[in-house]
Amino acid sequence: MKFRLLFSALVLCISVTVFSQTTNPKIYFSTGIVHQIVAISSDAPSYNFSSYYQIGFPTCVNVWKTSTVGFSMQFIPTIRSEKGISKMSNFLFHPGIMLALGKGYTFIGRTAFETSGRYGITPIFSKTIIKGKYSNVYVATPLPLRFGNDKPFSFSPSFEFGITF
Repeated sequence: MKFRLLFSALVLCISVTVFSQTTNPKIYFSTGIVHQIVAISSDAPSYNFSSYYQIGFPTCVNVWKTSTVGFSMQFIPTIRSEKGISKMSNFLFHPGIMLALGKGYTFIGRTAFETSGRYGITPIFSKTIIKGKYSNVYVATPLPLRFGNDKPFSFSPSFEFGITF
């Protein structure tokens, strides 16, 4: 009887330790949508919603090493609709470092590797707008800078909206 009680208490303690994230590292997942607003380069600016529509679906794994520093790995398939035809136009691998700035704000510095042959960096400013018990809603402003693939340097401010759980 004592053994069963001790065993049950030990299993409960291990379960709480393994499944409860009260200490770091903490692991979170997120998903959302991202809209490019404009692509600015040496060519004429190209506006989303004008002659085409492009949307991305970011999926992310965030690992907070401490309460202020973490690592993030994001994957973004992009769909583009133009002239009545829609297709997956790009896939972005987007690893980076997260820095909590306080009051729900986070800075994320990412490197970018695209299947289109482009690469670069993406500074992102994120804000938690609804904090829930099991999930949070956030908005973010990605500011992608891209190079490569025989195309001019480009800057494409975007808007991202999503949920973290």
